[in-house]
Amino acid sequence: MNIIFDASSIEKEITPVHSFGNTLIVGAGPAAIHIAVNISHGWCDRLGMLNRKGSHASRLRRDLEQNHYKLTAKVQSEMYSHLTGEANLEYFYEGFDNVDDIWQTLILCTPSDSYKDIINALQIDLLKKVRTIILISPGIGSNLYINSQLKEVKERIEVISFSSYYAATKLDPRVSNILSVLTKAFKKRIYIASSKNNSTAIHHVKCFVESLTIQCTVLNNTIEAESKNIITYVHPPFFINDFSLNEIFNSTDSQKYMYKIYPEGPITQHTIRTMVLLWKEISKVIQCFGAKPINLLQFLNDDNYPVHEETLSREDIEDFMNFEQTKQEYLLYIRYSSILIDPFSTPNVNGKYFDFSAVPYKQVYKDQNEKWVFPRIPFEDYKRLKLIYGLAQKKDIQMPQTLKLIEFFEKKLYQFLKENDKELSCLGICNDSMQDEIDAIAKSR
Repeated sequence: MNIIFDASSIEKEITPVHSFGNTLIVGAGPAAIHIAVNISHGWCDRLGMLNRKGSHASRLRRDLEQNHYKLTAKVQSEMYSHLTGEANLEYFYEGFDNVDDIWQTLILCTPSDSYKDIINALQIDLLKKVRTIILISPGIGSNLYINSQLKEVKERIEVISFSSYYAATKLDPRVSNILSVLTKAFKKRIYIASSKNNSTAIHHVKCFVESLTIQCTVLNNTIEAESKNIITYVHPPFFINDFSLNEIFNSTDSQKYMYKIYPEGPITQHTIRTMVLLWKEISKVIQCFGAKPINLLQFLNDDNYPVHEETLSREDIEDFMNFEQTKQEYLLYIRYSSILIDPFSTPNVNGKYFDFSAVPYKQVYKDQNEKWVFPRIPFEDYKRLKLIYGLAQKKDIQMPQTLKLIEFFEKKLYQFLKENDKELSCLGICNDSMQDEIDAIAKSR
């Protein structure tokens, strides 16, 4: 395999030994391309990629053919310049038909709500060499669900969950094809967990992550790892409310921002209160599966983006879970007020810090077939909430705040569709109850 990647500047003394074997990446977005280049740096043998049939896969194939099947990953920060590189794909599958039985590792780089369709379409029982499935962006319960679907082959296959994708990556705007990506930032730390005890594969995954200069903590409980994804707690309160949905379900270009304080953005005392209530409800659910809940403020600060100690004291961060709710809301409001700008950026000549919170909303649009396309935020967040709520019902846990968010999103979505989708072709979009997944996860514990 012709891999172009300079390993000489890797600071950590971690030597890859093709630990993943022949590796097939499922998904072909920016994260998938980035991961493909990363693992091509000695962590795999043959490298392949699969994307479901559609316009994106067709364009990807054209670009691959024109560029000799070369993928490119660049980084924005000089600190990570050693992670810039290229890799050649040996295999590309446009759809799930005729996948060769040569793959030892599958890496799923797709939203977690697509796992059910992927596992069914791959016909894992026919891929007899598969030994490991890695979930890059699982939801709570994804690992248990996939294990339940492996059925008679689950003894030979280990499923490993990441807490989340380890970077922030987008297509490189300077390049005309969709094979080159730009990574803006890497996470400080991620968590991983395996479906099997005494796993060898998980230690290979840990070494891979740490080779990227990212801390990696191995946990014993897959749901605990999956619960350590901050979007689970942040996205629903900030983006399932009147303010945000009015921006998202609007054809006029938005002039508002996702992480600013009202009236520039959705953050108010009410959305912060919703965040606290949602965090407490989700914590009860994951405890029923033997997982330890996160300290929300500490997780935001230590694992995602910190603020100066002058802004939030270490004592308040570490004792956050012991405070009464009003103080918890107060501390979270301080935190989000403090990262309207990047507090660790270098101010410009006018003393202005980088405008950290000016993240524009992605809005609904019509595709080439005149069908409405809904942005992943908050549609994927809504679907995650539905699954967690279903698990709570199985455990007789009340989640009034979660139910309120689910019902509010459905109300706003139906209202938009009735006003804009004359054929009501999308009206069944919320009818997927996920009951099969909920039942399978609940039975696994």
